[in-house]
Amino acid sequence: MTSNLSFSTDGILSTSGRGKEPGTSTYFEGTNIIVYIRGSEDDKGDRWARDGNSHRKGGVLVNAHYDSVSTGYGATDDGVGVVSILQLIKHFTAPGQKPKKGIVALLNNGEEDGLHGAFVFSQHPLSRFAHTFLNLEGAGAGGRATLFRSTDTEVTRFYQRSKYAFGTVIAGDGFNRGLLRSQTDYVVFDGLLGLRGLDVAFLEPRARYHTDQDDARHTSRDSLWHMLSAALSTMQGLTSDTSSAFEGNNPGKGKVPSGKGTDGVWFDLFGRAFAVFRLRTLFALSVTLLTAAPIILIIVGAILVHIDKFYLFSSSKHHHHPEGDDIVQLQGWRGFFRYPIIFLLSSAANVGLAFLVTKVNPYIVYSSQYAVWSMMLSAWLFVAWFLSRAADFVRPTAFQRTYAHLWMFAGGWLVLVAIAVLEDRFKVGGGYFMVFYFAAIFTSTLIALLELFGLPRKLTYADAVEDHGERTQASPRSNSTSSGRLLAPPADEQPPEEAEGDGDPEDEATESTSLLRNDRQTTFAHYTSPHQARDDDAVEDDLSERKQNRVFGDEQSWSWSLPTWTWLLQFLLVAPIVVILSGQIGLLFTSATYQTLSDGNSVLTVYMAIAIFAILVLAPLGPFLHRYTFHIPTFLLLVFAGTLIYNLVAFPFSSTNRLKLYFIQTVDLDTGINEVSLTGIGDPYLMETIKSLPSSAGQDISCAPSSNGKAGLIKCAWEGLPPKVVPNKHPEVPPKYGYSEWLSFSVSRNASINEASFHLSGRNTRACKITFNSPISDFTVAGAVEDNRLKRVSEEGSKEISLWSRTWEKPWDVKVRWEVSEGKLPGEEGLDGRVVCLWSDDNETGLIPALDEIKRFAPEWVAITKANAGLVEGSKAFLV
Repeated sequence: MTSNLSFSTDGILSTSGRGKEPGTSTYFEGTNIIVYIRGSEDDKGDRWARDGNSHRKGGVLVNAHYDSVSTGYGATDDGVGVVSILQLIKHFTAPGQKPKKGIVALLNNGEEDGLHGAFVFSQHPLSRFAHTFLNLEGAGAGGRATLFRSTDTEVTRFYQRSKYAFGTVIAGDGFNRGLLRSQTDYVVFDGLLGLRGLDVAFLEPRARYHTDQDDARHTSRDSLWHMLSAALSTMQGLTSDTSSAFEGNNPGKGKVPSGKGTDGVWFDLFGRAFAVFRLRTLFALSVTLLTAAPIILIIVGAILVHIDKFYLFSSSKHHHHPEGDDIVQLQGWRGFFRYPIIFLLSSAANVGLAFLVTKVNPYIVYSSQYAVWSMMLSAWLFVAWFLSRAADFVRPTAFQRTYAHLWMFAGGWLVLVAIAVLEDRFKVGGGYFMVFYFAAIFTSTLIALLELFGLPRKLTYADAVEDHGERTQASPRSNSTSSGRLLAPPADEQPPEEAEGDGDPEDEATESTSLLRNDRQTTFAHYTSPHQARDDDAVEDDLSERKQNRVFGDEQSWSWSLPTWTWLLQFLLVAPIVVILSGQIGLLFTSATYQTLSDGNSVLTVYMAIAIFAILVLAPLGPFLHRYTFHIPTFLLLVFAGTLIYNLVAFPFSSTNRLKLYFIQTVDLDTGINEVSLTGIGDPYLMETIKSLPSSAGQDISCAPSSNGKAGLIKCAWEGLPPKVVPNKHPEVPPKYGYSEWLSFSVSRNASINEASFHLSGRNTRACKITFNSPISDFTVAGAVEDNRLKRVSEEGSKEISLWSRTWEKPWDVKVRWEVSEGKLPGEEGLDGRVVCLWSDDNETGLIPALDEIKRFAPEWVAITKANAGLVEGSKAFLV
């Protein structure tokens, strides 16, 4: 069907996290293809064609767009979506597959240049028939189809039925907070029509998106199958649902009564399992953890204090005896500040690497994201291991794991407070992984405290130390026996035969001798019977030696009774959850952003994100690093050295990971001056590309920061080869002498008011626009349909009216009005700007010689895509 609409996107795109976009109004004629599959529970007849509402459960809309950009073939954007819908139509029209709810299959036209097809669909009665929708899109050029946006929990549960559901709520939060700048038809169905639904799209690789590599050769049947299987499972669920979940009262503003859903949280586990639950459930879990976890740890700590086994933060213990009081050193504080220092220094290494790579070779992540990940992971782990081992060598402590867990618990608790605030106040569910992260840390910390129940009472230990000192020291009792580790006389003070260990046969190695054997003396006797007869000394010493063998290295002697297996339980609790959640999210974030640098996104942000996720993945390993031998860290050091060198010196682009540059050619039809420009990341890549073009030789290339919605990029321009998008009536005459005939217009104004009328048309084109140097307040196009749900002009006014037709060389009649300035009378102020027509077809070599030249001579690591709706723009000035 063909329909038209005049509208401004203000109030629709802004509600979807993109922010207001004042300044552009549109008249669009669309040729959408709509297929209605009647459901078994739909009303009979054509009531939907009269009022658009079945007055029952409502139907399901599935959408894809069949247009593509002029510089790409559109295999995944959105050819795979179109093929998926065609297969859905085939499935639901097959015998025995009739759905309970009716299906509206929409193939819309005009998505690429402003979601125009979806806006125009709002004028059809079937737009008010559906209550739910599934949008199939391509924001990359292959891989897996990702659920990256959903209106609510209830509709997401139907996507969960897919065998290989894939996606995370973090992407949706990015859109809602304006962090992701791309946009899809989802915002029209949700914001304008009030439908509840899902946005499923390909996200990578972005380097092929909107280029000539978005073709069948560079996508795969697996990608098609993944989107189709997810779409089929979702549609089967939505069309079979007979509940009242998607019914509600009339919301007004022309929206359908689809009811109101709950904010949801969803994520997949390596594409094999998919979790969906309400955001309020996540908030309740967060609050429960924030309150219960500290209370439980405090209770356990209080019990340990009560039974005199709380060695943490205990430096010494008083020992009372008839001859006076002694102080026995416990050294419980040892290692308390170790973990935060190690964590900060290791993390500082990652942050420093992010700045270093950003400074030296900022775009290496574009083609080598896993090399950057390997560098970050190996750097953090090696630095943390080295510092842990060094600290353990200088001041060994049995509380390394325990104190590290307490620090992680404290830091995780503070982070979870912030996550809970985001969940409650801002409806952000992307912090879900930190909730499970903190739960794992809490459980592991609890185990660390429960270990202390295996220690002797501090008073009992002090008695044992002092009693052992009485029996083994020739000198009188001394207050200096407080090291907590009573060592025998040094080897150089022992008799030679004892020092060499060959005087007593019992000192010879046997099959039961410890592999970590050392010649230390017994540290303390059997502490449960401190006053045994001297006849039992040999037995006591034997038992004491067995206990000492359970003390690791030179750690505190009371640590012999700590369990030796709990570290494995802690490791299994923490490591899998961290790898599955944090690691997967980090890799997904990298996949979605590492090739958006050519779009102008911040380079440092990408590297900092990788550094932070690497820290999150490895931080829980910190409590165990002091036990690692040198073998793995040495290998990681080599990995770090290799990846660092590679990341600093390797060329960042390749034929499979091409740098995208944005092309446009503008022609002043009044003067005949034409300008070709490429926009992209700056030196040396942009200039190297331009210098490879024969037509740029000897020209003065002017470069400046881009001001056309591509912040962070550089635009370079030069005089280009004349375009031939309009047939030349006189082939022997150079094209530039026929420029004036490409566009014709006339403009007149009403002298008594601020109003002007335009009549314009362009040759061999279906798109034109009028730009204004000062904003207009209103406009009308002859024959246009208007919708009271949509403003024609935004509150800030409009500086551009885009005109799109399905008819070649169609003339437009446009009337515009502008506000009267303060101190002026109506009719006293004029209006100036330009009338522009667009040419976008690049299907034939020779129509745009400048573009052909770039494709032929540009380096193989460069891809060309369009910078604006038109590849060539011709304009004439006006003043009224």
